[in-house]
Amino acid sequence: MFSSDQHLISLLNSCNRTSEITQIHASMIKTGLHLIPFPLSKLLASSIMDMSYAASLFSHIINPNLFMFNTMLRAYSTSDDPKQALLLFNYMRSLNIMLDHFTFISTLKSCARVTAIGTGLGIHSVVLQYGYNLFLNVRNTLLHFYCVCGSTIDARKLFDEFSQERDLVSWNTLMGGYLHVSRPAMVLDLFRQLSGDGLNIGATTMLSALSAICDLGDTLGGESLHGYCIKTGLCLDLNVVTALISMYGKVGRADSGGRVFNEVTVKDVVLWNCLMDGYAKSGFLEESLALLKLMKLERVRPNSSTLAGLLSACASSGSLGVGQCIHNYVEEEHLVLDTILGTALVDMYSKCGLLRKAINVFDKMETRDVKTWTAMILGFGLHGQAKNAIMLFHQMEKECEPNEITFLAVLSACSHGGLMAEGMSCFRRMIQEYGLKPKVEHYGSIIDLVGRAGLLEEAHNLIEGLPIEGDATAWRTLLAACRVHGNIDLGERVKRTLEEIYDEHPADSIVISSTYAVAGRMQDHTSMMENKARNIRKEVKYRSTAEAKEAGCSTIELAAK
Repeated sequence: MFSSDQHLISLLNSCNRTSEITQIHASMIKTGLHLIPFPLSKLLASSIMDMSYAASLFSHIINPNLFMFNTMLRAYSTSDDPKQALLLFNYMRSLNIMLDHFTFISTLKSCARVTAIGTGLGIHSVVLQYGYNLFLNVRNTLLHFYCVCGSTIDARKLFDEFSQERDLVSWNTLMGGYLHVSRPAMVLDLFRQLSGDGLNIGATTMLSALSAICDLGDTLGGESLHGYCIKTGLCLDLNVVTALISMYGKVGRADSGGRVFNEVTVKDVVLWNCLMDGYAKSGFLEESLALLKLMKLERVRPNSSTLAGLLSACASSGSLGVGQCIHNYVEEEHLVLDTILGTALVDMYSKCGLLRKAINVFDKMETRDVKTWTAMILGFGLHGQAKNAIMLFHQMEKECEPNEITFLAVLSACSHGGLMAEGMSCFRRMIQEYGLKPKVEHYGSIIDLVGRAGLLEEAHNLIEGLPIEGDATAWRTLLAACRVHGNIDLGERVKRTLEEIYDEHPADSIVISSTYAVAGRMQDHTSMMENKARNIRKEVKYRSTAEAKEAGCSTIELAAK
């Protein structure tokens, strides 16, 4: 009987489907093994691949032991509903069950996943009460919780409290926390301290440091880290090499990234993607295209991300020729037009002026997600086809739920197309039907829509009654509408508001001056321009050492083939 029981338990470790678990469960009931804690614990641990089954099994256990509770806590911490772990933890506390460090680790991970800062603080106090703060893995989990919740002050305080017992996980966790709240300088400070502490720096630490370098745009610091990687052998790690290439691309040194790339013997598609993205973002689209051709020669098959990154760069720079070459490559290689690649093509053609081709790509796509629909709606809006944008939006609602960006695209199209009734209707539906909270960009589009219709006072009242803090863009949108309609009185009030809240901006004076001209008050227009010229001459006199402002420019590609 004993060997049979042992065989039954060993079978649990090889189960891959719930149906297999249920068969073993039935056999255990038949032999009475389900009444013995050890095999029952093993059954529960194996059943967590199906949380509903595991929860049902757990609910029928009369006296679950600590291992069973911890099994469920661990399962909930990685499930789609981590809040259940918090409820289970409270239930354990009500039963006065003696907790261990595994209990706290799983529960804190669940707190981090749902950013339950208040609950996590309470659990921290229980940790101190039970004395489990002496366990390094519990402290590291607490550190992870505070970092994920963005509370880096508490995380740093905790980190400093156990200065003698920290391990590399502790350092990496805090560095990740500072990256999470966009404080890259603190990440590099920690990296320098870690180097001085004598701990062996691994790939994870280096990845955090390189990410911080990217955020700071520190070329010299990046080169120093590259040298450190060569010295310590971290360049043998493909993830580190990929991060180095990405770093060089983001700081504008794609050529250095290319040299790193050439030193790698075995290159995966992620490495190719990284270098192409670096060249593309640095403006070297032809080099990116050459890499794509080289991939073909090397028999490395690109994925959607490879081409989507290039197409995004083409859309931003208006490089229609390169974009069309990439589309031709997609067709020649018979690549699947999935949502990532299809959306990138729609976006590229829309922004490069070929709306008909964008529509053709959109129609050919078998599956479309919210980004695909939004890109096509935005394309119609960019080309002044507001009514088509609205029609596509209604078609989208039958197949996919719109998000905030979709509504922003629709509102922008309505604003530029003068469809006030449709725009206001979409804005109301966004709030009432979809429960989406408008952001300042949405209100900006509505203000522009109302302003273009000549309802300037209504637009002014809308800004002043915003449920969120308005920004300068909304006020300047209204000021521009005042210029179009020659409303001097409101224009002057808006300009005063801008000066009081956001300080004076040269563009505001130019707009109000143009408003005088539109209203026929040329004397005021001339006087204001003369005053502005005098102020500029004074400013130049007292700021002779100031850097010259770089002139703006636009580019357009002609005769693209």
